[in-house]
Amino acid sequence: MSNNTPCYHCGLPAEKDSPYKATVLGQPRVLCCLGCQSVAEAIVDNGLENYYQFRTEPAAKGESEILETLDKLAVYDDPALQEDFVYQEGKHNQIQLTVEGITCAACGWLIEKQLSRVQGISQVAVNVAERRAMVTWEPDNIALSGILKALKRIGYKALPFQPDQHEASYLTEQKQFLKKVGLAGLMTMQVMMLMTGLYFDLFGSIEAETRQYFYWVALVLTTPVVLYSGSTFYLGAIKAISARTVNMDVPVTIAIFGTYIAGLKATLLQTGEVYFESICMFIFLLLLSRYLEHRSRHQATQISANMMQYIPVTAHRLEPNGQLSDCLAKHLQTDDTVIVKSGETIPVDGEILEGVSAIDESMLTGEFEPVTKQAGHVVYGGTVNQQSTLTIKVKQPLKHALVNQIIRLQSSAMANKPKVAQMADTFSSYFVSAVLVISAATFAFWYWQGNEDAFWIAIAVLVATCPCALGLATPSALTCAMARLNKQGVLLKRADALEQLTTIDTIALDKTGTLTAGQFSLQQVHVANGYTEEQVLQVAASLESRSEHPISKAFTHDNLLNVSEFEVTAGGGISGVVSGQQWCMGSASFTGVSPNSIAPNANVFLTNGDHCVAAFLVSDSLKPDTAATLEALADKQIVLLSGDNQHNVDAIAQTLPIQQALGGLTPEQKYQHVQALQAKGHKVLMLGDGINDAPVLASADVSLAVGNATDVARNAADVVLLSESLSTVPPLLKLAQQTRTKIRQNILWAVGYNLLILPFAVSGLLLPWMAVIGMSLSSIIVVTNSTRLLK
Repeated sequence: MSNNTPCYHCGLPAEKDSPYKATVLGQPRVLCCLGCQSVAEAIVDNGLENYYQFRTEPAAKGESEILETLDKLAVYDDPALQEDFVYQEGKHNQIQLTVEGITCAACGWLIEKQLSRVQGISQVAVNVAERRAMVTWEPDNIALSGILKALKRIGYKALPFQPDQHEASYLTEQKQFLKKVGLAGLMTMQVMMLMTGLYFDLFGSIEAETRQYFYWVALVLTTPVVLYSGSTFYLGAIKAISARTVNMDVPVTIAIFGTYIAGLKATLLQTGEVYFESICMFIFLLLLSRYLEHRSRHQATQISANMMQYIPVTAHRLEPNGQLSDCLAKHLQTDDTVIVKSGETIPVDGEILEGVSAIDESMLTGEFEPVTKQAGHVVYGGTVNQQSTLTIKVKQPLKHALVNQIIRLQSSAMANKPKVAQMADTFSSYFVSAVLVISAATFAFWYWQGNEDAFWIAIAVLVATCPCALGLATPSALTCAMARLNKQGVLLKRADALEQLTTIDTIALDKTGTLTAGQFSLQQVHVANGYTEEQVLQVAASLESRSEHPISKAFTHDNLLNVSEFEVTAGGGISGVVSGQQWCMGSASFTGVSPNSIAPNANVFLTNGDHCVAAFLVSDSLKPDTAATLEALADKQIVLLSGDNQHNVDAIAQTLPIQQALGGLTPEQKYQHVQALQAKGHKVLMLGDGINDAPVLASADVSLAVGNATDVARNAADVVLLSESLSTVPPLLKLAQQTRTKIRQNILWAVGYNLLILPFAVSGLLLPWMAVIGMSLSSIIVVTNSTRLLK
């Protein structure tokens, strides 16, 4: 006798004593897994239990697309449901949406233009390549459901971005593409065979009735291609016209229906030309180019778009009573304790409490060498524990995990389009209007001249000059470039940073934590009269125990003293009251000490009141790849800006290809120096890692935070390295140059092709089928050229 019973949610077999249960419609229900339990509880909590009464079949396993199931957009206004995907940015809310129906750059332009007019929406950034939109809005003025409705009104269906649903959406669109391309390709072969035979008289002298019969057969074969396969373009044109604008689909739609109606008329009246093979070939090749673009976009973006696939669904939570329980990873909260066994994936960002193991962080940094981590070290969700069991304390929920922040950063990056992209978008919209005007003028001229092919010449102009390739020129290259950077562990927070990197001629560097490894050790201790080394080290270690600066790890003591009124001065030092006395510890300028008076080579000073009690020499070692990286950047002017004393700065600068090295600088002085460089016309790339680097990072033309940077530095930077290594900086600059070259090549090709083909089309030398091939090949060449950036 079976011990299984159907899962109440999805209908799949579930054990009768399954631990997964939920109370639905007043009765306990048996469920098969955590996924179904989570969805059932969400439906009940939101008062939507009627779904189970009126559904006609079991739900898909683990599905949580309540929007499609119940067709109620208002459900997304529930704060509990928004917790998973809405982020608060001050008085604004921000969300990533998966948008279905995006086919080309014109769709992105249309969505941005229309949503920006909606009151309450502050910013809209559409990433056409990933079929996603980042929307920032004021919750007091508009609800999330209002945003989804606004998108629906212009013909686009949107859902909060979730990696698995986003992937399912892509597969659905891919199937639709394949069906439409397959039908168009099959019919094109049949129609081409018939019409080619007629054009070149391959069938010999045939009677008019037989010729007319072939026309009717071609019409029947062409009709489903026009009505089904070509529907993608008509929907795009309707969306644009309903929004009182034009896009690339408008001339395509006019060309298809113009040619089809003319062929239908000629077939019915048995007079005139028919170009059914041109219609089929036009739709087939245009669909083929868009399908190839669709696939290449997916290949380029799946690295970042699907990073959440590395996060496990469940986690082993250690309960207060010492028992282990399985729970959903997204339900873990700050300060929860989880157990991660050997070979398992770490579910969320956290700090190791117990255990030592090698962690594979390649999905974040692109470096496949495992990193050894132990108690006190931070680990990230999605990385793999390779050796022994770890006990980890959760630092933040899954929603705010690093891997989730990466996805948001990549989407936000597309909000700041490079100038060349803005110019291409503007030019493309004007160019479509120009194509329509030129086509109409061409028809009028040849009709006035009495040319019986005036209509077909105008159609050739519409087809040949369709600016699809121009619309793809910039976004396809940027998407591929950002995907390649993701593989290397480099995140762009602004897409236009790539463009600015090509103009950089000066690189400014912080020393500690950027050039050096941040592994400080205490080399020398100088103690003033009246104090012992044991005393000053105890006070120093007590103060530094409250500091997060890397230098604090150089000071340790077994018996720490209580510290009160502790304060941190960014770029200066720390202060506090120890044993009833005021102590300060930090740089010479912060403590007011003259280094020469106690120890010329010291770089950290301890004062009690107005008296210098001790001076310390704390040293750090260069990162292994620092010298090789700076050698690769030898064509740039390299400037070292450090808060360390000039003696230590000079010692490091002598071993590296650095043109200028300045020490003893406060954050304000670093900022002023970069401003001075910019005033002289230099374009500055600033590399830093600490809180004190935030002002200068924000002021540089492009700023870069290394992998061990503080959160403040990461927030101020335009580019973030996930690895502590600087070795990715030269490839970053090289790829920026390559991307600019590809964009220029794409735009030059797209514009050059249109300008070259236009005279042939207007003069009547270009037949419609020739225009079809030329236009399609132009788009395919642009996409193919961009994908070379992935290699």
